[in-house]
Amino acid sequence: MTEVAAAPASPSETVYRVPDLKECMTRLGDLHPRLCPRQVLGVRIGLHAGSLLELDLPRTDNLLLALVETDGCFADGVSVTTGCWLGRRTLRLVDYGKVAATLADLKSGRAVRVWPHPAARARAWSYAANAPNRWHAQLLGYQLMPVEQLLCMQPVQLQIPVARLLGQPGPRELCMGCGEEILNQRALATPGGPRCPGCFGSHRYYRRIGAFHLQELPASEGQRTGARPTRSQA
Repeated sequence: MTEVAAAPASPSETVYRVPDLKECMTRLGDLHPRLCPRQVLGVRIGLHAGSLLELDLPRTDNLLLALVETDGCFADGVSVTTGCWLGRRTLRLVDYGKVAATLADLKSGRAVRVWPHPAARARAWSYAANAPNRWHAQLLGYQLMPVEQLLCMQPVQLQIPVARLLGQPGPRELCMGCGEEILNQRALATPGGPRCPGCFGSHRYYRRIGAFHLQELPASEGQRTGARPTRSQA
């Protein structure tokens, strides 16, 4: 476990454009009816990761990839701070059930994982002694705590190539199992033709109820999309 404090910049160092905490919390207020401690953690983790990677935030390009390890308001805190969103394909959920995030600079190849210090909850009381309860102590304390008291970090190397994570939005293939379109190079090659992950193995998260029959595509449409003749789903 490694703890790193953000060092003040010297006059000769490059100063990176980073939003302040208040600005990020204001943006979060537009998304959520109330703020919570995990949102603050998402903001602080995003800010710290951007500082460690020496990047301007929030990003307006697609050169920063965020992998969050839980969903919910924590992920929104990371998004508001970094500019990484599901809609921009720069945010990925790796559901480990952990309040943690890995930020990867796609230009330099550097990546850093940041998560709360195990003692952060207890330490929050020292910065919010008058809070009425633990929840409010964390809400305020997480905003005031020095980064070395709040967060841990570790440089990491992604095990999955970034190109595979992102895929390409253009190519399209039809799954020979269900006949549905597959995007972003997620099709899996099989002897019987391309299949989606759900048809390839035990990865489908839903079960169809009742019979389902695919309609044959008109010849002209099949030629236009490069579709193969579809088959009834067993």
